[in-house]
Amino acid sequence: MTDRDRPTAPSDAMLASAIAAAARATDSQRAVASLVSAVVEAVEADRGAVFIWDGERGALSLAASAGYSAEEAAAFEATVAGDADHPVARTAHGQTAILGAETAGPDGTAHVIATWPLQVTTDGVDEPLGALAITRPAPWAISETDSALPAAFADLIAMTVDRARLAAAANEQSDWQERMAHTDALTGLANSRTLARVLELEIARAGRQGTDLSIALFDVDDLASTNATHGSAAGDDILRELAATLAESIRLVDTVARWGGDEFIVVAPGSAGMTVAQRVLNALAARTSNGGREISVSVGVARFPKDGASSDELVGAAQAALSNAKSSGPGAVAAADLGQG
Repeated sequence: MTDRDRPTAPSDAMLASAIAAAARATDSQRAVASLVSAVVEAVEADRGAVFIWDGERGALSLAASAGYSAEEAAAFEATVAGDADHPVARTAHGQTAILGAETAGPDGTAHVIATWPLQVTTDGVDEPLGALAITRPAPWAISETDSALPAAFADLIAMTVDRARLAAAANEQSDWQERMAHTDALTGLANSRTLARVLELEIARAGRQGTDLSIALFDVDDLASTNATHGSAAGDDILRELAATLAESIRLVDTVARWGGDEFIVVAPGSAGMTVAQRVLNALAARTSNGGREISVSVGVARFPKDGASSDELVGAAQAALSNAKSSGPGAVAAADLGQG
């Protein structure tokens, strides 16, 4: 009889089924729980658990279990976390299997626990992830041969956990890139690209509803002089402080963004542009000076539809108003339709 003709052993069939299930799993937590249940069944144990390193807690965390009640699982996790000499902790630290250690079961009876390390290799370096633990009532003797199947399950669990971590890292990277695409790196506000899209949408909505829309263009007075005298870091501090003041001063319906090097725009539905501008100026005046340097801004306000029917026209009107404000001296406000405010 050839190997191909020989009947498949039950343990081999169970491992093959587990591999297939893990490969197709879309929920890693559920997949790990399923693998724990499968290995417990395969070795005819009564309980099993997977512990994973929790970097934030700096401790082993129970990731999945089989055969434990919720209270028993919580007690087991606390025991492992509080005992560095526990077989689970020793295996997770030393990455060496422990094939049989006396322990007390949840009911106080004598049990035997066996543990296998969870480990992956990244760029040629072994990285410990945690440990797989299985318990059976005493007596229970585990040979190296008997250990082969649980060890294979431990590797499969490690691969599943690692795949979930890689997926989470990829999602975080994608989220970060998405945020960076829409956010100004220095101030944390929306960037000009995002603001342009918001402005187009708000103009379209105001046009449909027949309502006003205001924009206020803020420009830091004499920022170039601050950069030349105190360095660009001082100028960056001023921009961040202005950004924080803007974010704190606007309404929930308003949008604030960094528009240029030292320019910020607030998009304010309705006709409250001048009110928003004055609120920001008052908030700046009430702030403690930045390293002994007062923050002064000039503001130009424009309103849709009277000052512009498109985003380009509206921003152009706000820039013209800002120019009028600056001609009056630092800290002035001007509206496009009224000249100086």
